[in-house]
Amino acid sequence: MATQRILIVDDDPEVHQLLRAALEAPDREVESVQDGFAALRCVEAAAYDLVMTDLQMPGLDGMTLLERIREIRPETRVVVMTVESTPENIIRAIRERAFSYFSKPFTLGSVAEMVDRALNSKPSADDIEVFSALPNWLSLRVRCKMETADRILQFLREMRMGVPSHEEENIAMAFREILLNAIEHGGGSDPSKWVFITYLRTKRALMYYVRDPGKGFSFEKLAHAAVANPKGAPFDHVEIREQLGLRPGGFGILMTAQLVDELIYNEAGNEVLLIKYLNGAGS
Repeated sequence: MATQRILIVDDDPEVHQLLRAALEAPDREVESVQDGFAALRCVEAAAYDLVMTDLQMPGLDGMTLLERIREIRPETRVVVMTVESTPENIIRAIRERAFSYFSKPFTLGSVAEMVDRALNSKPSADDIEVFSALPNWLSLRVRCKMETADRILQFLREMRMGVPSHEEENIAMAFREILLNAIEHGGGSDPSKWVFITYLRTKRALMYYVRDPGKGFSFEKLAHAAVANPKGAPFDHVEIREQLGLRPGGFGILMTAQLVDELIYNEAGNEVLLIKYLNGAGS
């Protein structure tokens, strides 16, 4: 197996130590530099599988480094890290095809998991396309690839929902389930197809709109999902999923309805709107 090369770019020595401890493995070579210009020289001299860069650095900042990497070695996956996160920077990172984005302080477990995902995937240049890039109205087109779901979720987490942490986690779980359903069932995990996502933030609510390329579904014919189970038989769908070769689960719609204030499907069943009211606005 070829050695995977990782470059850490940060002017904080402690970050280097923490990330090295979390990311080092027998099949990896982890290097460190402390500014953007040094990182640029490294990338110009040799290919890296992954670059992890801070945003705020003297000389060449992380976002400009990301842009230069895209010009020199467009296949390189880049993870952005920052103390001073803003919606504008998050959106810019998506536009510049960063693989992921983390605000400091972050948990090493979540970063290590995303790094594993980055190193084991082959993202296309247009896996995620931006159609609207306002902090309160973000619209994206996403390829029907399961690996993109957690990438999108991390970007949207960083937009800061403005709700208590437990509610933020509930909203993230709800959105992830709906997105996975859209990719797997609506799009058949076919990377030639697309899911459309819109994140809206108003003074009173957070809204997530998801449209998949499928023909939709009828709740009455959704035998592989827990929402269709008869009363007194909460696990009937599990056997059906096994027969169909589907991933374990099937609780997505039922669970999602409990995690947000409103879950609204269109008539066909291929468009869904999740709504979470802020500060009791929907009560």
